[in-house]
Amino acid sequence: MPQDDPVIGCTGQVIIGTRGNAGPGEILVRVRGGSETFLAWSDDPLPTGATVLVIESRGGREVHVIEWVDPLDALGGDPAGAE
Repeated sequence: MPQDDPVIGCTGQVIIGTRGNAGPGEILVRVRGGSETFLAWSDDPLPTGATVLVIESRGGREVHVIEWVDPLDALGGDPAGAE
């Protein structure tokens, strides 16, 4: 199956938890000007609500993800710079 390259590097939200090697979950990703769902595989189980980064497209609307924490969140404070 052809890869879906535009989705690689996008972040998304887990809507059905992944089970690691035991099976995929489902994620919602903002891509191509809208939101799309994909079957999501991960090395470790990820709970519903986790933020993920798409690191690989497996084709056929399947992706491989890792848990993602935005590095800018570590800076703290108001994201707009207002205090």
